[in-house]
Amino acid sequence: MLKKLVGAVALSMIASFAMADDFPKQDLQGIIQWGAGGSTDLVMRSVAPHVEKELGRSIVMTNKTGGVGVIATQFVSTQPSDGYTLLMSAENPQLYKIMGLSNLDYANFYPVNVLARGVPVLVANKDAPFNSVKELVDYVTANPGKVRMGSTGPGGLPSVVGAMLSSKLANFKVTAVPFDGDGPALTAMQGGAVDFMPAVLGAAVEHVKAGRIKILGIFDEQASPVLPDARPITADYPQFESLLPWGPFFGVFVKADTPDDVKAKLVSAFKKGAESEAFQKLLSDRGYVSMNIAGDEANAFLKKWQSTTSWVVYDAGMGKKSPDEFGIPKP
Repeated sequence: MLKKLVGAVALSMIASFAMADDFPKQDLQGIIQWGAGGSTDLVMRSVAPHVEKELGRSIVMTNKTGGVGVIATQFVSTQPSDGYTLLMSAENPQLYKIMGLSNLDYANFYPVNVLARGVPVLVANKDAPFNSVKELVDYVTANPGKVRMGSTGPGGLPSVVGAMLSSKLANFKVTAVPFDGDGPALTAMQGGAVDFMPAVLGAAVEHVKAGRIKILGIFDEQASPVLPDARPITADYPQFESLLPWGPFFGVFVKADTPDDVKAKLVSAFKKGAESEAFQKLLSDRGYVSMNIAGDEANAFLKKWQSTTSWVVYDAGMGKKSPDEFGIPKP
């Protein structure tokens, strides 16, 4: 019996090594948390062709939206731990626990590559009765609850930036209108469905340059070379300095128990793909900051982001549970 057991274990290990050895022997699935046209979708569809060249296989991309990315995250968590299903996602899972949305976060996954981070901006319908962050704040103060803010749901970038605005500015009360990603929200804003929204610079910049929407300011301490005339929020409201720099990020993940050799192949392919001149130019042109990190370095970044943002959201009254419950330390 013991010999049979040892033999079975040995065969299992050989099969595992063989799987890693010839990985990938079929096309991969790329599950994108957010809708078409948004910042996550743009980054993932831009890097994928370069990664496919390294892997020798296609990455079949699917936008699986809903629940602030929870539906996509849970779907990937139920798939085999073989590296063939990639979670192509943003920062949102790091807030799921305190928002009461899911028991999952990036501790359940392995960071193949945190590709880039973004800088938030405040943008508005081109006919909105405000042209700067200060004018927006004054208008909202005079019309509490009447200004419609585009949102991607609780824990999404607009809601977090909205929480920061509410926590630092008296009487900043708006009505959030949810959409399945910043792409659909930006499109709706152009049609007048919402008045303004916090968005990622990379997703909004082409709309701004084309005159379809207008920029009110940048949620940062300094201007961006992509839109140098966008006034930093700290110019009028220095109280935001303690929260900055802050922004979203975009990464590719597999389940944590994926075989190490498979992880290594994916890490290598995404690292080389992200280094491509075309992808780096896209990041630069759109105002994203390239990161291209994996493994322990990526995990350290993820934990720091989770600590900072979880406590901002909880202190603003948006979180259903305290970060303390999950051992998330205060920054």
